[in-house]
Amino acid sequence: MLTPATDKPYFRKKSTIRYNGELVNLSCPMVMGILNVTPDSFYDGGKHMTIEKAIKRAFEMVSEGASIIDIGASSTRPGAAEVSPEEELARLLPVAKEIRKNFQDIIISIDTYNSGVARSVIEEIGDCIINDISGGKLDPEMFEIVAKLKVPYILTHIQGTPKTMQQNPNYENVTKEVLKELSESIFKLHELGVSDVIIDPGFGFGKTLEHNYELFGNLDAFRMFELPILVGISRKTMIYKLLNTTPEESLNGTTILNTLALIAGATFLRVHDVKPAVEAIKIVEQLKKCSL
Repeated sequence: MLTPATDKPYFRKKSTIRYNGELVNLSCPMVMGILNVTPDSFYDGGKHMTIEKAIKRAFEMVSEGASIIDIGASSTRPGAAEVSPEEELARLLPVAKEIRKNFQDIIISIDTYNSGVARSVIEEIGDCIINDISGGKLDPEMFEIVAKLKVPYILTHIQGTPKTMQQNPNYENVTKEVLKELSESIFKLHELGVSDVIIDPGFGFGKTLEHNYELFGNLDAFRMFELPILVGISRKTMIYKLLNTTPEESLNGTTILNTLALIAGATFLRVHDVKPAVEAIKIVEQLKKCSL
C-alpha cells in the first residue's frame, strides 16, 4: 500500500546520478517533460514534428520548471507499429541537437529502445539519459552500449512489445513479477558496470487497468532497490478509462496520481503537463518539511 517515504537507511534512494561529467542531486523530485516528435503518439502525436515546433514546446516546458526533456521519435503507444532505426534517428537527432544548443543546463533524455539510435545521438551531442521502455528486451545490445557510454539508464518493465503488450497481459502477482524482472536486470547492469540506473515500473506497458493500480498501490515496494524511481502515468489509459473520459480530459487524474507517487517516494515524474507536476512537488516537499 502507499506509505510516505521514510528516512530509514533501507529506504534511502541513490542520492545522485552522474550526467555530463557532473553529479546531479536527486534530493528533490524532478520533472521530465515529454517531447514527442512522432506523428502517432497517443496524446500529442503530430504536434511537434518540425524543429521549430519542438523547440517552442521545449521552451514552454523549461519555463514551467522541467529539469529534463525526454525526446521520443518512435511511438510506444499500445499497438504502435515499429519505426526503422534510420527513420527514428532522422526525426530525433536534429531536435536533440537544437535542444542541446538552446538549453545547455537542461538534462536531455532519449526515449528509445534501439541501442544504435542511442549511441548515434550521444556520439553527436554528448551525454543523455537513455530511456528504454523495453528494459533491454527489444535490443540485446542495449545494456552493453549503456555500459560503454557510461550514461544514466531508465530501466522500464514491459510485458510484450508496444505492438502486442495490451493484447492479453497476464500475471499471477504483478508486483512480485515486476520486482523480480527488474531485480534480474539491475543485477546484469551492475555486473556490466552501469551505476546510474533509474527504475520505472512500466505503467501501461503490458498491464491491464487492474494491474496498473495494483502496481501503483505497491509503489513503495520499489524502494527496496535503493534506486531513483520514475513514474510515467501522464494522461494514460489507467486514468481516462477508469474515469470514462479521454486523454485530453485526464489532467486532474494525472496530477492526483503524481501526487500519490511523490508521497510513495518517486524521484522523477514524466509528464506532458509540466506546471501541475512542479506544483505537486512543491506541495509534497512542503508537507515533508512540516511533518519532521
